[in-house]
Amino acid sequence: QNAVFSRELLRPVPGQRWLLITSAAHMPRAVGAFRRAGFDVVAYPTDYRTFGIASDYWILHPNPTNGLSALEDAVHEWLGLVAYRITGRIQTLMPAP
Repeated sequence: QNAVFSRELLRPVPGQRWLLITSAAHMPRAVGAFRRAGFDVVAYPTDYRTFGIASDYWILHPNPTNGLSALEDAVHEWLGLVAYRITGRIQTLMPAP
């Protein structure tokens, strides 16, 4: 809805480029939705959940609820991508940068 409402408000025209600022966790879904709505967006992700070190992915959390919370967030985003693709809200499952 944000993409559709933004299109109605801003009326993007071909050739314009827009900066899309949102959480890195749901950037792929947001990019796909805004492109589908007619925006030529450049992604500017924020709110990263890791420090960018590959070893972060293999560390067991001392508190299991932290790991489950991260898993829940990841599953939410992947299901969102699949649902958006099935319903036609995005054109590809994983929109390219």
